[in-house]
Amino acid sequence: MDKSQNDNISESIAQGIYKETTIEEGFYILKFNNETDDSQVFKRDVNSNNIQFHFCVKGSAYFIFNEGNYKLPIPENGSLLLYNPQRDLPIEVSVAANSWVVSVLLPIKKFHTLFSTEANYISFLSGENKDRKYYKDAIISPSMAIVLNQLMNYNLHPSVKPLYFKGKAYELLSLYFNREEDVDVEQCPFLVDELNVAKIKKAKQIIISRMAEPPTLQELSDEIQLPLNKLKEGFKQVYGDPVFSFLFDYKMEVSRQLLATGSYNVNEVGLKVGYSTASHFIAAFKKKFGTTPKKFIMGLSS
Repeated sequence: MDKSQNDNISESIAQGIYKETTIEEGFYILKFNNETDDSQVFKRDVNSNNIQFHFCVKGSAYFIFNEGNYKLPIPENGSLLLYNPQRDLPIEVSVAANSWVVSVLLPIKKFHTLFSTEANYISFLSGENKDRKYYKDAIISPSMAIVLNQLMNYNLHPSVKPLYFKGKAYELLSLYFNREEDVDVEQCPFLVDELNVAKIKKAKQIIISRMAEPPTLQELSDEIQLPLNKLKEGFKQVYGDPVFSFLFDYKMEVSRQLLATGSYNVNEVGLKVGYSTASHFIAAFKKKFGTTPKKFIMGLSS
């Protein structure tokens, strides 16, 4: 990798685009949250003892293999399962602008202990296949989408994050391997309706695109043509927070990234995310991050 690309990746990680959480030894959740206007490339070593699950929650991405000679795309709401016991499969992924990808990595021995009694329907766990390479692409189900969005948007005290992520990692794997005959048994009956799921996603895109002047809940309900109670219920189920709590967290993260660039002062950032007065923006930023925007900027240069 050349220096410019290396710097680009380092800068991306510094902006919080890549985050890795350890579930147990060798068991990880990787989150790629690219809210920039450019594609970002990430690399991570993964050895042949690991099985990989990749989920594109929003936008698109592609995985790069064999020194760039082979590319494997992953579209929005798509997933990839990759395992090759005969060679290392390092992650090199290009995440498109405004895209989210969640990956789960764990040792194949650990994985076998989770599902060994279910090898009759997970084909690559059966005896004759256990040492063969395996690849599968699939659609993310509505119930899996809930878990993935909760991982991307969780808003809990840091002390409970490891327990929360561990529970969600196991939930995600169990839903991924859900038996075909059980596919209709969803976590939330509301989300069985794919049309409603699409409307909830549209609602999120609307409030993000108009974060400086967002619509009221009733206006949002009318625009996506979903009753107000369904909007409230569905949004919280998919994204883990009520509409305006989600928007607040999103605006604060955008403001943090804008301040980190050094290209805007506090007043300019406040206006960009919808605060007409600097004092209101400073109070909101301090509520979220425990420090003022000015002190945050000073901390970056120290």
